[in-house]
Amino acid sequence: MRRFFVPLLALIALGVAACEPGATAGGIGTAAPTPATASGAATTTAAPAATKRGAYRVSYGWAVPSRPARVAHRVDVPVQPPPAAPLPFLATVEVGDHPGDEPPYTRMTFAFEGAWPSYEIAYERSLTQDGTGDPVPLPGNSVLRITFTGAQAHDDQGRTTARPETKLGFPTLKGYAVAGDFEGQVVYGLGIQAAPNSDQARPIRVGELIRADGTYVVAVDVRR
Repeated sequence: MRRFFVPLLALIALGVAACEPGATAGGIGTAAPTPATASGAATTTAAPAATKRGAYRVSYGWAVPSRPARVAHRVDVPVQPPPAAPLPFLATVEVGDHPGDEPPYTRMTFAFEGAWPSYEIAYERSLTQDGTGDPVPLPGNSVLRITFTGAQAHDDQGRTTARPETKLGFPTLKGYAVAGDFEGQVVYGLGIQAAPNSDQARPIRVGELIRADGTYVVAVDVRR
């Protein structure tokens, strides 16, 4: 598979595959998408705040990014008055499989309290720990790195992110690992299994939603 990058406005025209009824992952994917607007360089998109809760929109359409793709959100600090976390807090990480959709995919959702952080998605040769540079092992033969900036995965009350077991075992999304939570940056790596003799990458899609409980969701879909 040859890697390519398509500007955001063209990607939105490709549409969004809805989840099967009753098979949503983290409450995202059942609503029709609303367009985001593109600005700046080809690898940078600015996604405006959703006008209402439950409105799903695509921030990065189905593609294999050949360069890091960034979605920028402005976060005013503090997001909420104390004792809330001063930055968007990654409260939960969830995963759900959608084999009956067209195209089929596996979804990983990142739910933040307070606001959406900015984030960058990129395929890399390996995953390393922020700060130390130590290698972080992942299953599969491909690594998708997701870097959230202006975010944190802990707060002063001792809360940390609720998340599933790191070994997932889906056909293409095999597992994940945490590679950083330091100085307003949270890093996750997804271990992906690509087809033999490919360029070791799978198409991905990213969407956003404000849930009924007020959390801000970033959903990363990996094509099965």
